[in-house]
Amino acid sequence: MSTEKKSDKPLVTLDLCGLNCPAPLLGAKHVIDDLRPGQVMQLISDCPGTPDDLFAWSRHTGNEVISTDRLGGRRVAYTIKRGASGTGRPIANVNLDICGVSCPGPILEAKKLLDGMKAGETLRLVSNCPGSPDDVNSWVKSTGLELRAKQEVAPGTYEFFICKT
Repeated sequence: MSTEKKSDKPLVTLDLCGLNCPAPLLGAKHVIDDLRPGQVMQLISDCPGTPDDLFAWSRHTGNEVISTDRLGGRRVAYTIKRGASGTGRPIANVNLDICGVSCPGPILEAKKLLDGMKAGETLRLVSNCPGSPDDVNSWVKSTGLELRAKQEVAPGTYEFFICKT
């Protein structure tokens, strides 16, 4: 049984293998601009600069690179979700960049900070621990916190906006 959400299935696939940067990014922008917020596209590229371009672009546009999958050779499929129009990242009251710390360290440190925060305030947690996406999702669900946004901001590095309720 697949656990993939129907909304995460690409409506459009754009294969731009053989084109150098910035062509893959420009192609993705052209397609995603025609999608509604929450809709998903897939970009296939073999340009080595595409991940840096896509992750930097997504940080500034509110769009989200929700997965990267190696297809063989230098080909990579990037699944991109259109962000809400006119909105970017949530505003954080406190920032915690804990890259380089293994799980459960990111959650333990985030908990310490959230314990001292007021209801309604948001913590921005940045982690490159491979287990952090699953760990943060489970932790937030079990504690009643609100995960306002989650985004892969660079390959293997995630940014979480966690609101104290």
